[in-house]
Amino acid sequence: MELACLDLEGVLVPEIWIAFAEKTGIDELKATTRDIPDYDVLMRQRLRILDEHGLKLPDIQAVIAELEPLPGAVEFIDWLRERFQVIILSDTFYEFSQPLMRQLGFPTLLCHKLEVDADGRVTDYKLRQRDPKRQSVRALQLLNYRVIAAGDSYNDTTMLKQAEQGILFHAPQNVIEEFPQFPAVQTFEDLKKAFINASDRELVL
Repeated sequence: MELACLDLEGVLVPEIWIAFAEKTGIDELKATTRDIPDYDVLMRQRLRILDEHGLKLPDIQAVIAELEPLPGAVEFIDWLRERFQVIILSDTFYEFSQPLMRQLGFPTLLCHKLEVDADGRVTDYKLRQRDPKRQSVRALQLLNYRVIAAGDSYNDTTMLKQAEQGILFHAPQNVIEEFPQFPAVQTFEDLKKAFINASDRELVL
């Protein structure tokens, strides 16, 4: 059996922190793993900014509640689930994900957890494990699954390398140039074709 593993933000839904930055007008919060490959450095920066501006988890959740999947994402997930088992491997947090997962039909999501105090202040974050996307793919392969993975950013590249086939989707040019071994596509129709090409089975659109 073949599994499809997908990143979430930038692939299926908007970048949550960018949406929050636009809502609050804090440009520093627009940084993502496309800009800062070290996830801990990025998250420490985000937590510092939240504290400096007195922003709390409910403030972020209110913005997330207004977001919708990227155009074509719901149809793509429906198409993919007819042909593969689908797992979302994300560096988002369970405290963020519920409204977006509902709109995507609640695919399986493996991500991280925030530590939040009684006042709603985000005090820390807890990774599920180190290098979680690659480790998840590796664990699935140990169960004799063949994995095709798609993502858009630096923090997806170890997952793409571990998979039998990795695909870059909506990736910025710097990531495409740094990882030329992965096919790079920009539309959901082309992503469908990339999954078909990567499959060992005879699949059709």
